[in-house]
Amino acid sequence: MSTQETFVSHLIELRQRVVRALIAFGVVFIGIFLWPGAAPIYDFLAAPLMQALPQGATMIATGVVTPFLVPMKVTALVAFLIALPYLLYQAWAFVAPGLYDNEKRLVLPVVVASTVLFLVGVAFCYYFVFGKVFAFINEFAPKSITPAPDIEAYFSFVITMFLAFGITFEIPIVVMVLVRFGVVNIQKLKDARPYVIVGSFIVAAVITPPDVLSQFMLAVPMCILYEAGIFFARFVGKRAAPDPEQSAATPEA
Repeated sequence: MSTQETFVSHLIELRQRVVRALIAFGVVFIGIFLWPGAAPIYDFLAAPLMQALPQGATMIATGVVTPFLVPMKVTALVAFLIALPYLLYQAWAFVAPGLYDNEKRLVLPVVVASTVLFLVGVAFCYYFVFGKVFAFINEFAPKSITPAPDIEAYFSFVITMFLAFGITFEIPIVVMVLVRFGVVNIQKLKDARPYVIVGSFIVAAVITPPDVLSQFMLAVPMCILYEAGIFFARFVGKRAAPDPEQSAATPEA
């Protein structure tokens, strides 16, 4: 098969994988849109903020179609999270034929672990961080002001925080992969601790709202997860380089 034919076959397979991923996402989206529906999902997402607001406070929609679009976007977000394992599987299935056997054995556990850790980070943000941060912010609000957050601004805030915590919880995987492929060693990771701590607080200050609590609640897990990555990297180790002579040798009959 010529190079051009191989390239075309790869493009066809990529299109098939993308179509399958989109169909899976669409099926999940339609399913959760029919039940429980977009409005209950948004109410669930807004629950941490509503519990922290004063009694009688409500959220507002400043746009004409915002009450329809934002719940739809929230539904799409939930559908993406539910379909994420299958989407990552399609990505893995596309690149798997071009990998060596030892790399294939590594990719699938990494994909599964990355999915689980990302979802754990999102759950940690929703169930723990949101309640603490919203209550903390509400305590500083003047009593003469009745908060009325905009639902579109709240959705943008939620997306940013979910991505921040989801990606943060991938740190152990990144550290182990870097050690596994010999990019860095454990000693260099240990020496970089002071820079990681400072960098974690800088990143948290940029991503999170301008309050100390949310910055602290993102920076501290980053540092802890970095240490967890160093700990588990001891059991992964650098992969052994193949012996060219041994690889080229063929067994005698």
